[in-house]
Amino acid sequence: MSLLQELGAQLRATSEELPTGLVTVAMERLRSATELLNWVRQTSVDPMGVPQLGNATEHAEHAAAALRLAQDAIEAYLAALGLAGQTGAPPDTDYKAGLQPKEQQAGRDDQRPPAPEKLGPWWQERVAELTGEAPPPPKEGAAPSGPTDTAELLRRVAAGVRSGDRARLGRDLHGVNAATGLGLSAASSPVLRKLAGDLLGHEPRPEDLPRLQNAAGGRVRSLLPGTPPALLDTMLARICRAPAKEEQPAHPADSAVTAGVLTGVLLARLGRDPATLDPSAPEPVRPSGADA
Repeated sequence: MSLLQELGAQLRATSEELPTGLVTVAMERLRSATELLNWVRQTSVDPMGVPQLGNATEHAEHAAAALRLAQDAIEAYLAALGLAGQTGAPPDTDYKAGLQPKEQQAGRDDQRPPAPEKLGPWWQERVAELTGEAPPPPKEGAAPSGPTDTAELLRRVAAGVRSGDRARLGRDLHGVNAATGLGLSAASSPVLRKLAGDLLGHEPRPEDLPRLQNAAGGRVRSLLPGTPPALLDTMLARICRAPAKEEQPAHPADSAVTAGVLTGVLLARLGRDPATLDPSAPEPVRPSGADA
């Protein structure tokens, strides 16, 4: 390997090691928290930290943009050196940053179940409105059998989407508490951009928005008939980094559930199994030169 090729390999490795996925996950968690507090504020005059969360979200967005600019600058420099498109770059696995179990993220081995929620069954009520599926009747003495964390929930949602079984989708979403369900927004965000890029054959751009709307819109709305019409368009616009229309703050459950179902739809369009969302799963092999 020549000195120039070695420099190119080091630059590509540096670009791939930038924590874009982690920053995106943090940004989506802040956005989800803001949506939840905005929803709660409708019955309170206390701002309850929403301005501070808004500032933190803005900082995270600036950090994500700076990381993307750094990656673009590295790619432009490699192109100027004549090294663009060469093989040997590390696989892009940072997009799975939000799929690690919480115990592993925090480095803890505490496997105790979470304490029961005290805010009432608002998550289940909203899931019923979105999916049109009522929550299953509780079984006395039966242990909960729903997903144990957000990553597992995302895989189950994707499997329900692939099978087209809305009843199954509703059961899986009803079977978790609000904290696990709301985590779908953060876990899905970097995954959605990666899947959209694989479907398009390049990084999503603003001009790709109509194509993604045609590819995913009908399937998402058929599985989630109660989803606000503008929410999916806003979500796809974020993926393409296109301007989104200013809308009233969405119900936090709407954003989370729609993000999970959209992930399943894009996986199905790519012909991939939901098991590929496992953080330890190997990267899907994409045929050379293929453009979905």
